Amino acid sequence: MTQEDWVEDDREDKVDLRLWRKLLRYTLHYRRTAIAFTVVAFNMAASDLCFPILTGKLIAEVEAKGAETDVAVYGWCFAALTAILCANIWGFILCAGKIRTHVSHDIRRDAFSRLQELSFSFYDTKPVGWLMARLTSDCSRLSNILAWGVMDLIWGGTLMTGISIAMLIYNWKLALAVLAVVPLLFAVSVYFRKRILRTSRLVRKTNSRITAVYNEGIVGVRTSKVFVRQDENLRDFDTLADEMLGHSVRNAVLSAVYLPLVLTISSVAIATALVMGGREVLIGTLSIGEVVMFMYYAQLFFAPIQDLSAWFAELQMAQASAERVLSLVEATPEVRDNAAVAQRIAELGNDGHPDTIGRIEFQNVGFRYRNGPQILAGLNLVVEPGQTIALVGATGGGKSTIVNLLCRFYEPTEGCILIDGVDYTDRSLRWLQSHLGIVLQQPHLFSGTIGDNIRYGDIDATHDQIEDAAKLAGAHEFVTALNQGYNTPVGEGGNQLSLGQKQLVSFARAVLKRPRLLVMDEATSSIDTETEQQIQAGLARVLAGRTSFVIAHRLSTIRAADRILVIEKGKIIEQGTHRELLRQGGHYHDLYTEQSMRDIVRIDSVMDAEVRHAT
Repeated sequence: MTQEDWVEDDREDKVDLRLWRKLLRYTLHYRRTAIAFTVVAFNMAASDLCFPILTGKLIAEVEAKGAETDVAVYGWCFAALTAILCANIWGFILCAGKIRTHVSHDIRRDAFSRLQELSFSFYDTKPVGWLMARLTSDCSRLSNILAWGVMDLIWGGTLMTGISIAMLIYNWKLALAVLAVVPLLFAVSVYFRKRILRTSRLVRKTNSRITAVYNEGIVGVRTSKVFVRQDENLRDFDTLADEMLGHSVRNAVLSAVYLPLVLTISSVAIATALVMGGREVLIGTLSIGEVVMFMYYAQLFFAPIQDLSAWFAELQMAQASAERVLSLVEATPEVRDNAAVAQRIAELGNDGHPDTIGRIEFQNVGFRYRNGPQILAGLNLVVEPGQTIALVGATGGGKSTIVNLLCRFYEPTEGCILIDGVDYTDRSLRWLQSHLGIVLQQPHLFSGTIGDNIRYGDIDATHDQIEDAAKLAGAHEFVTALNQGYNTPVGEGGNQLSLGQKQLVSFARAVLKRPRLLVMDEATSSIDTETEQQIQAGLARVLAGRTSFVIAHRLSTIRAADRILVIEKGKIIEQGTHRELLRQGGHYHDLYTEQSMRDIVRIDSVMDAEVRHAT
């Protein structure tokens, strides 16, 4: 079972008050509004309690005085009570709306903030659709419960308590006839609660999977079209949609039975009280006005129960949302500063070590991803300051894992990594990554302009500095050829630029950061040879004196590396300079020879095509 399944299915099948207490803390930031909210709820309940009394007195006075009754006084009293009730309803809507908006904002902010802190291992187990559902539909559901739901609870609880006391005072026999069904209503609620909660969890879980399918379908639309996968994708979606439909229908049926059943039970209680009251009127122990007042109270008593039953059903569905949102907000990053580092930062403003990146050592490093096979085992490596280290080898050999450990996206499960003789887990995570520049094979650009994306490497950079970085990275020429230059929008994820252009912008962004440690993961695989040569020349100047790690597919791009490591099955099987490895005649020699032959064949094919075209 995945972590996602555990979060959604492995909780006890009951309302967890501990979760809701944690969520209620979000309302404490708005105490004044919450206090006004509570006062308004009490006022609304008090106003509702006055209407039956006024009605009963009017009927009793009409019975006693007939035409001499001053009906106008009662009319004005009703008007005044209505005005007070309307004013309180206005205050209720205003306060509840404010709390809902603020709480929704705060929950989303906390969730998004935590997403910025969580380690890569968290994202390995959570699809984007799952996370989007937490930040959107789940947060909205919870804020509604914490505002409108709590309001109904306060108003309904106060009103029911007041009515119970009033009915017991006026006629305890009729009151008991009405109140006798409360245990039955409670039993019905308990019965349906478990079933509604169970189906609501299945609905939400399936909805998360559907959202993930939406996201993948949109992001991968080009791939789907190229491989003509539209029909298969639709069938997969239909399967999930049918599953969602089944769970939703069952949930709707349960809710549809639950609420009318509450209404039926309350109607039986009111009818019983009416019969008993009618008999007492006939024998003269109760007046018609008192019976009408009592029936008015009975109707009011069950109205909140019906509202609270609906709220309770919604609470069951929101329980799953509360579990998942809190699992996100309270998730702990696996890679973070330890307690000693955090204390030094609090006391000194830094981690207490020199602000340098010098010698890097991998000491007997081993690593496995969660519940996965061993990726690295017993890796030992020493990198001197300013060296360029190239990593080559077959896909899945462990090259990217070495780089991920170096960047501290993950931490070794065995051994340690030292920077200047200090275990890097004893250094600040922010310190390391602030000195890190990284260029990936599939670069990500943010919505905005080309200039904005380059400036991401240094928010305070001037336009001239951005241009200088673009020139060094070889991006300036293509940028200035665009109509809007550096103000050209890149689109969502950079979809307005080619992959090669995105790569150049990513290079410029890394150059602008002026990193002490640069990592390039297949960074030139999507760039033509001429542009690649421009980048290599620029980076040679930028990286002078800086340590760099390069994962290379094109072996011709790493000939100048200080050391080339051939990685296979998580181990270094060869290492040396380009010339040294060729002289050894080993695995690197075979890779380089094979790749060179492919390049020659490709060049010959191009030249033959040009000759045929010319003739």
